[in-house]
Amino acid sequence: MNLVPWRGRESGVDLFDDLEGFQKEMNRLCNVTLHHPGKKGNGGALWAPAGDIIDEKDHIRVRADLPGMKKEEIEVSVDNDTLTIRGEKREEKEIKEKDYVRSERYYGAFHRSFTLPAGVDPQKVNAGYKDGVLEITLPKREDAKPKQIKVDIK
Repeated sequence: MNLVPWRGRESGVDLFDDLEGFQKEMNRLCNVTLHHPGKKGNGGALWAPAGDIIDEKDHIRVRADLPGMKKEEIEVSVDNDTLTIRGEKREEKEIKEKDYVRSERYYGAFHRSFTLPAGVDPQKVNAGYKDGVLEITLPKREDAKPKQIKVDIK
């Protein structure tokens, strides 16, 4: 824990200085990586793949970064309105070199769950995996697709 020197207040209160300090502290706290002893990968850090969700006209597309994994190590499932991606990234080999100082790559089991909007057809979901990116396409049901109605102006 860092010790912070006490600063006495000058005359008057500057609310914006206080808010700026609070925001800096919150930003610092949000950038901290949580480590849990006993877990594998990057000094014990828990990890989950980064993902994007794109809402397109006819479908929803989900992309997740899973570099270095094989498609056989990845499981995708849809249960009601939840899409779940599971897998385990195994460490390639144990490094026993004298100059080895730090590991920043993540290993171990993971899962990510995304709540899907109403209107997705779970029977027609498909997924592909190429160049370390998992891409899942979730087609929308016909009644959930946006419809454009032309209105004549009189």
